[in-house]
Amino acid sequence: MHTVVERELELGLVLSPERSIPVPARLTYRTDDPYAVHVTFHIGSDTPVDWTFARELLVEGVFRPCGHGDVRIWPTKQDGRSLVCMVLSSPDGDALLEAPAAAVSAWLERTLRAVPPGSEQEHLGLDKGLSELLAMTPRDEVWLSEPWPSDESPEPGA
Repeated sequence: MHTVVERELELGLVLSPERSIPVPARLTYRTDDPYAVHVTFHIGSDTPVDWTFARELLVEGVFRPCGHGDVRIWPTKQDGRSLVCMVLSSPDGDALLEAPAAAVSAWLERTLRAVPPGSEQEHLGLDKGLSELLAMTPRDEVWLSEPWPSDESPEPGA
């Protein structure tokens, strides 16, 4: 059984230093995908916008600037409020988002209790999946006993 840790919150999409607009978002963490966090933005279109990136990146970004490329995260203070800033880059452009640090930190703490750092691999189910893949039935053994063509077989007429 897998656990899902979710949090609805409102982020600020920064349009200029003086102006931002609220964007409803959902943070999701699933123990069956233990290395990733998922952020779904509800921007008023027919379908929400989804972003997935490393949980470790968000954990680090709460404390210090990190990331490069498509996702960059850092903490900041503005008007006495603690915020977590995220820049998300895509071929369509960049978005600077601000999230309340307390809400993000509380949600991250719940994910870290669900899957402590360093134990992620235990939640992937690789051993179970590999066992199922390698489990053979007698019919499978017959199929595997057929000889595979070899690259070293003589060419016809050679």
